[in-house]
Amino acid sequence: MLKFFCKSFGQLSLKEAHDLFELRSEVFVLEQKCVYQDIDGEDPNAHHILGKDSSNKIVAYARILPKGKPYASFVAIGRLVVSQKIRGNKHGHNLVKKSIEEAFKLDNRTPIKISAQAHLTSFYNKHGFILDGKEYIEDGISHIAMILKS
Repeated sequence: MLKFFCKSFGQLSLKEAHDLFELRSEVFVLEQKCVYQDIDGEDPNAHHILGKDSSNKIVAYARILPKGKPYASFVAIGRLVVSQKIRGNKHGHNLVKKSIEEAFKLDNRTPIKISAQAHLTSFYNKHGFILDGKEYIEDGISHIAMILKS
């Protein structure tokens, strides 16, 4: 069972910051073979959802960006990631639920927008997200915008 925490950038310990960047790199860069600028300057503006296992290791993660960063009319949830070692146990669904819950706590009047990897649209549909536009390539991977209204 994972325990989830929501922290601002300033509340993260040095170890937590290290571990979340390590997890993002492990999955997005190494596993998905996607070379991109992960540290994009937005982490200080974000709230960070940390999913920790029983040994206090971050094995699931997402970040929430406020309205205006990067979308003028939406709160953004991004960098959703679950360690390959624990996939298939509903942890991704729990991460999305916690991310939505925390995003609406931070701003309950603004809809949420995500840039979903296209092969995960049915996964996000289960959480109420609907397609918004056509597929596009982002960092060499097919994505599509999806929205969840408050």
